[in-house]
Amino acid sequence: MSKVLVIAEHDGATLNPGVAKCVHCASGIPDAEIDVVVFAVDGGRVAAEAARIDGVARVLQVDHAANDASLAAVLAPQIRALADGYSHLLGPSTTFGKDVMPHVAALLGVNQISDVMEVLGSHRFKRPIYAGNAIVTVEADAAKPVVATVRIASYRAAGLDNSASIESRSLDVELPTHSRFVELEAGSSDRPDLQTAPRVVSGGRALGSAENFDIIYKLADAIGAGVGASRAAVDAGYVPNEMQVGQTGKIIAPELYIAIGISGAIQHLTGIKDAGTIVAINKDEEAPIFEIADIGLVGDLFKIVPELQQALES
Repeated sequence: MSKVLVIAEHDGATLNPGVAKCVHCASGIPDAEIDVVVFAVDGGRVAAEAARIDGVARVLQVDHAANDASLAAVLAPQIRALADGYSHLLGPSTTFGKDVMPHVAALLGVNQISDVMEVLGSHRFKRPIYAGNAIVTVEADAAKPVVATVRIASYRAAGLDNSASIESRSLDVELPTHSRFVELEAGSSDRPDLQTAPRVVSGGRALGSAENFDIIYKLADAIGAGVGASRAAVDAGYVPNEMQVGQTGKIIAPELYIAIGISGAIQHLTGIKDAGTIVAINKDEEAPIFEIADIGLVGDLFKIVPELQQALES
């Protein structure tokens, strides 16, 4: 039997939807028994949410004052202390997972597997390379634990009809003092989270300015969508980097993705390859984005987008 430990990402009150996708991935491992661990200051609410995920056998709740900021340097030693007996340790391929899981792999002395997109066996997986242009099959050492991040865009979330047991754990671990939380600077928004939104509207460099990006926000609000951007738009300073979609940004899989003024560089296409329906609006009919778009509109975005928004509102 494979024993899998999924590291839960949360904001202190709500479980990140990527955790349920990690559980779905873990369920593909032969004979998997899946536990989820929640590190928090007071993780009761988050643990209860994790216990509802189908396929979870047990939730481990580890409360400690040092877990408030979810620092990788603080979480990794605690995960290492729990790792004995587990054959697999999985985390979402989000900013959180990309930060924490390499620390865990280093402490366990194993090579991390990144962006697992398909499970082929207990120790064989598929993952993308070369900006998603190729898919490689990798095989981990069966004698060592597997530490991996899960490409959450490749998985649907597991259901929420479970009632797994919750166990409180106290770990006798010496935590590092060289890393400490100073402050968090984050923008607030009522729009859906970019990585989990079923609909996303993204803008590119063709918008021309941060002020012009307002038409992207208005269209997104009209359909209840999250807002993204190309790297070119981020580099130009139109929007902050947390909105970047692509190989070096966020990899997403919404049901509907609307790309406005985005040419479609391969790095951007890597981030949206698993999207359901892709709509592209661009004045260049030769733009690469049209090669993968399900619906393409060739024309001036400054005319098309307001007309589209007006039609939606009417």
